[in-house]
This record gives sequence, structure tokens and C-alpha cells, in this order.
Amino acid sequence: MESLRAGWDFFQNQILGMTWLNILIGNILSACGLNTDNRIGASIRFLLYDTIKITVLLGVLIMIISYIQSYFPPDRTKKILGRFHGLGASCLAALLGTVTPFCSCSSIPLFMGFTSAGLPLGVTFSFLISSPMVDLGSLVLLMSIFGFKVAVVYVVVGLIIAVAGGTIIEKLRLENEVEDYIRNATAIDVPQDELHFKDRIKYSWEQMVSTAKKVIPYILVGVAIGAVIHNWIPEDIIIKALGNNNPLGVAVATICGVPMYADIFGTIPIAEALLGKGALLGVVLSFMMAVTTLSLPSVIMLKKAVKPKLLGIFIAICTLGIIIVGYFFNAVQGLLV
Repeated sequence: MESLRAGWDFFQNQILGMTWLNILIGNILSACGLNTDNRIGASIRFLLYDTIKITVLLGVLIMIISYIQSYFPPDRTKKILGRFHGLGASCLAALLGTVTPFCSCSSIPLFMGFTSAGLPLGVTFSFLISSPMVDLGSLVLLMSIFGFKVAVVYVVVGLIIAVAGGTIIEKLRLENEVEDYIRNATAIDVPQDELHFKDRIKYSWEQMVSTAKKVIPYILVGVAIGAVIHNWIPEDIIIKALGNNNPLGVAVATICGVPMYADIFGTIPIAEALLGKGALLGVVLSFMMAVTTLSLPSVIMLKKAVKPKLLGIFIAICTLGIIIVGYFFNAVQGLLV
């Protein structure tokens, strides 16, 4: 048992957390005459360490997830989902959302295509909620920062929000709230040739390069914000705003996350810095969920596909679910961290 625990700790700290990299960067900066104990030196160390760590994890994860995703092109996903109905279909859609692109804006075109193909609205919304909130990358990245328990519970509650949201929307029978050009579109089913291993590897590499180009600017911004929070903002300010003393911390974090546009790779360094400064776990995770699921650009894109009533219901369901999850994590933080 002890050997298993030691092996897991090594994987957690050295493989996912890359503690060795943090030590190496600190030694290199010290050798260059930079004091990593002051704010400037610590900020540079944070910037280098988090940028390299997240970029390496990003590349590996996208390659793996894109390889899996190559087995689920939109037409195949549509056929799979078309075989199920009701709660089972919503659960399957939420699970399939975990192997799709990393941000909400990337998921909306797929949502529009599935809706045009005649899939139930609740199913397509379960997919839309799940896709940016709980992809496979989020599980690994959260494990690297918060540990196995937090990562698994985060993914589970994210899937619950996706299934519950899709089920509620389906029960409300809001099909007429989808824009006419979406509902009346004719879906064209184009057969795809079976991909070979080399084709899937090539596809994975191309997806990795394409996604990296899109998200690296957001990673840099996120790491820069994280460095400022980590080294320049006094701890008592963070605790006062987002700690136990503020019962509205979860709601504040959720609202603050909505105007931002990033995926989980960009939010990780901010979340890491906030948690290190004393912010509650639920507050941090609510912020991450809001950024990835309800970013302003994605809401604007979605507005072109659905009418205001349905858009408002979608936002309300996601916001309420995220806030509930945030307070849940605050309540159980002692058991998870």
C-alpha cells in the first residue's frame, strides 16, 4: 500500500505537477544572480514554471484527446446520440462532450449541427454544457494542481450540471426558441473513410498545433494574472474577498468569470494563485466553470442560434448550477484538500 501511495505521489508531484521543473528553474535563476525570494524574482519564476508546465501538458493532452476524438466525428456522434432518448441520451451527450474541443466557442458549431440534424434539444444542450466544462484535459490539469479527489468530483458535478440542464430544457419544450434557419436546415450525411493509425496521429498533431496557436496567448495572460495575484496582491485582500468571511464569494467569482474568454488551460494559473492566497476551493472552481462555460463571446455566438428566452434559460441554469457547485465544494473542502 505504501509503495502504491509513493508511486501515486511521484506521479502527482513530478509528472503532473512537474515539481522538478520548478526547482530547476529556481536554480537556473539563482545561478543567473536573480533572487527568487523577492516579488520580481518569484514572479519571473512563476511565469516560466507555469507557462512551460501548462504548455507541455497542453501538447500531450491535445494529442491524446484528439486521437480519441478522431473516432467521434460529428456524423458518427450524431448517429450514436440518435439511438438514445430521454435521460440516457442526455447522459451520453454529456460524456461525449468530454472528448470534444476545449472552449465553449468551439462547441457551439457542433451544437448547431446536432440541432439541425434533429437531435432532441435537451441532448444537444447537455453536450453544449459538458463540452467546455469537463473535457478530459480538465481532469488531468486539475489533478496536477488540486489533486485526484478534487479533479474527479469536479468532473462528476460538471456532468451532473450538463445532464440536469439538458433535461430541464427538454422538459420545458423550447424547440420553437431555436432560430428557424437552424431548425429548418437540411443535414447532409457525408460518409467518412476509416482512418488508419498514421492518419489519426497526423490529425492529432494538426489539432495540437492549431489549438496551441489559439490558446497559448490566453495561457500567457492567465499566467501573468496568476503571477500578479501570487506575488503582488496581499493575502488578506484575497481572503476578505473570496474566503470564509464573504458568503457571496462564489457568486462574485462566477460573475467575474463570465466576461472572460479562455479555456481551462488559461484559468488554471489564476485558480492556482487564488487558492494559494487563501481563496476557498468552491470559489476558485466556480470561477473556472464560469469562464469556460459562460464566457461572453460564447454567449454572443449562441445568441445567433437560439432566441432570447432559451438563451436566458441556458444562462440561468448554468449560473445556478455553478453557484450550487461552488458552495458544495466550499462545504466539503476539508475532505478533499
